[in-house]
Amino acid sequence: MISEKIIIDVDYKKNGLEADGLKAELTSYLYEISEENGGRKKRPAVIIFPGGGYDYCSEREAEPVALKFIGAGIDAFVLRYSCYHKKFPTNLLEACAAVKYVRDNAEKFDIDPEKIIVCGFSAGGHLAASVSCHWDKDFVAKGLDCDNEVLKPNGCILCYPVITTGELSHQGSIDNLLFGTEGEEKERLYDLVTLDKQVSENTPKTFLWHCADDDCVPVENSLLYMAGLSKNKIPFESHIFEWGGHGLALCNFNTANCQWHYQPVAQQWADLAIEWIFRL
Repeated sequence: MISEKIIIDVDYKKNGLEADGLKAELTSYLYEISEENGGRKKRPAVIIFPGGGYDYCSEREAEPVALKFIGAGIDAFVLRYSCYHKKFPTNLLEACAAVKYVRDNAEKFDIDPEKIIVCGFSAGGHLAASVSCHWDKDFVAKGLDCDNEVLKPNGCILCYPVITTGELSHQGSIDNLLFGTEGEEKERLYDLVTLDKQVSENTPKTFLWHCADDDCVPVENSLLYMAGLSKNKIPFESHIFEWGGHGLALCNFNTANCQWHYQPVAQQWADLAIEWIFRL
């Protein structure tokens, strides 16, 4: 396995963002190209956005998840994006820049450029859905000085995602995301980050899972996004587990830091997502 840390290049100042304290770091988990491994295969690739309420990036939702994917033959990347009181759209530009980096280097890494999937947990799910809903927006492509098509994810995996604003939102994530905005600008951005309302015909195929008893990010977040996908005729697969709460990562012993994070029934989400990727 080849693993390295890559600094993702974003011209923050060009986008009216203070560059101090901003850094997006992408960690790769790649197969070496060798005859023993079957030579070149053009593997799918998953870019993982850990959760953490736009406050920090959870390590439980980072490397262990990447290792699960690469163990199944899927190259993986983890983006540790700028968090905590970083002005919008800092995180979105970093995430889209990560998609661009992987696609630009697809030949080098033996990745299929038409099978680049974004995967996010909780607030990272909001970021993955934001890339899925906003990759085609002019302000994103202009901010990264590229064509929109290079930013397009070919699929999206959402794990107990933050999706909406208002009564059913995880307000801490939304407050961190829109830190420093006020008045009319904040109202405009509230609409932009309410992602069930931003789904369009250009949103990629999506895999979602959530627990019905999630008391941190209500399951309605996923249900609303599913309704948006259905309305726009975007194919999706969803799994709502009866219990398990929030922040489960892989739901197994390896990613559990408390008793309720070990949920054998919900563990199947990762294998189901892997099968879904190979059907894309």
